[in-house]
Amino acid sequence: MLGRQIIALHVWAVGQGLRGVTADLVMDGLCRRLVEAGVPLWRAFAGMRTLHPQWGGYGYTWRRDLNAIQPEQYERGSEYEQNWLESPFAWLVSQEAARADGTPPWPSLRRRLAGPEAQLDFPVLRGVSAAGGTDYFAHLVMFGAQGDASRGSGVGISFTTDRPEGFDDDHIVLLRAVLPAASLALMADAGHTIASGLLAAYLGADAGKRVHQGAVARGSVEAIRAVLWYADIRGFTAIADRNPGLAVIEMLDEAFETLTAALRAHGGQVLKFIGDGMLAIFPFVEGTREETCGHALDAAAEAMRAVDRLNEVRGAAGKPVAAVDLALHLGEVLYGNVGAADRLDFTVIGPAVNEAARIETLCEPLGYPVLVSAELAAATANCAGLKPLGRHRLRGVREAREIYALDLGG
Repeated sequence: MLGRQIIALHVWAVGQGLRGVTADLVMDGLCRRLVEAGVPLWRAFAGMRTLHPQWGGYGYTWRRDLNAIQPEQYERGSEYEQNWLESPFAWLVSQEAARADGTPPWPSLRRRLAGPEAQLDFPVLRGVSAAGGTDYFAHLVMFGAQGDASRGSGVGISFTTDRPEGFDDDHIVLLRAVLPAASLALMADAGHTIASGLLAAYLGADAGKRVHQGAVARGSVEAIRAVLWYADIRGFTAIADRNPGLAVIEMLDEAFETLTAALRAHGGQVLKFIGDGMLAIFPFVEGTREETCGHALDAAAEAMRAVDRLNEVRGAAGKPVAAVDLALHLGEVLYGNVGAADRLDFTVIGPAVNEAARIETLCEPLGYPVLVSAELAAATANCAGLKPLGRHRLRGVREAREIYALDLGG
């Protein structure tokens, strides 16, 4: 009977991985099938660390009373790291790292949570015990970087029961037998999630999605219409000369986050950070042009007011501040892969991109932090917040262009 259950669960888990079933559904299906096989599950958890600048890991918790999965993602920071270090899984990783070859069987941990044999040597166990748990089993399955658990990836899974007698030996045998295949199915989805997250973080949400879906051929571009946003920190070279490198990096991070927050709220997409500069786009089709232009202008006003607030705080703390110049333009650009055979950039190119960068250089001499092109002004229904500044020459552009300043109010 036990052997047939092991084979059935193993075949099911492999099928889930091959079909690319999402991790939450894999974990939910695993727990349901274990219960059907007679394992007295009360709670179960699967977690894995990830590669993402914002998120340190993902977790999936199953509870019998809900009969459902609760997905979680854990933000990087001191609290997350402390929780990890105090967890049974960090201990399991240390045990795996101490082994010589990194081959199965991988380490596991069993703890009674009630009665005279209770051993509550991790904070999570004390909480689970207080909630009614009686027996806890955790297992680690490692992938890659054989012999070095600190470099490989893996899945940590725990199971808890509230059955007074705890788990039987056959329950543990079944769990141990099925977890490698189940972990492989979980990691199949985790690999997709990690790749998507990294591409979005380094290329932008839309560009990352396109690359992940196969848009990788050099020269593969499409013409799109977009509002172009080009920002630059005024006097950055002097700031970098006067301040330590780490202080400059901190200033850049805070300034870019402040600008990006305004873009996120209004549908803008950051394509790249160019040293102390930043290129973003607001794509549109003809039917959404006016609305998109309005969003871009609102984002610019919000961003600059937020930068002023940031600079007040940083200045009061004696930290370097970033005066940001910003140009907004509208036009058709080519959007896609450009570069060398083995090193590509997913970006926008075209005269409109160059003109946006040239308009930004007029901010300081004209005395306005946000300048807007005539094309964008003409596409905006309400121009009340735009002040005409006359015609001005742009380097490399044959004819002088009408330039407007954005009234930031207050």
